[in-house]
Amino acid sequence: MTEESTHRYFDDLTVGEAFDLGSETVTEAEITAFAERYDPQPIHTDPAAAAESTFGQLVASGWHTAAISMRRFVEGVVDNAGIAVVAGVEVENLRWRRPVTPGDVLTARAEITGLEEWDEKRGIVRFELVVRSDEGEPVLQLTKRVLVGRK
Repeated sequence: MTEESTHRYFDDLTVGEAFDLGSETVTEAEITAFAERYDPQPIHTDPAAAAESTFGQLVASGWHTAAISMRRFVEGVVDNAGIAVVAGVEVENLRWRRPVTPGDVLTARAEITGLEEWDEKRGIVRFELVVRSDEGEPVLQLTKRVLVGRK
């Protein structure tokens, strides 16, 4: 196959098109490892301290949840759907809706909500991304604008 036939470009995309980005289970070990490196607060690193917190248990850093959303986006949109993403441009309206706890199974979905001309080689695609818990509750929502190649 040629590169032209294996990729989807800006010109191939439509507003309203949605992508299921798969799911993954968040473990206590991942929560503490991420937090120890990037967000070393006791609610993320120390189960005993977290039990005494507002949350009553260990919770993932919001940045860990955002990193999971990025992984789901790359695997679902770039790798599986073959969209010719060049680079991220902007994230807006990032909202953490509820804490993520060990054992949560997170499922992500992205929908194209806008297409903007950039230049003759690229366009901007706006995605609304929602990550949900296994109970179906949103845990993270954001708007992502990415630069996508044109045919």
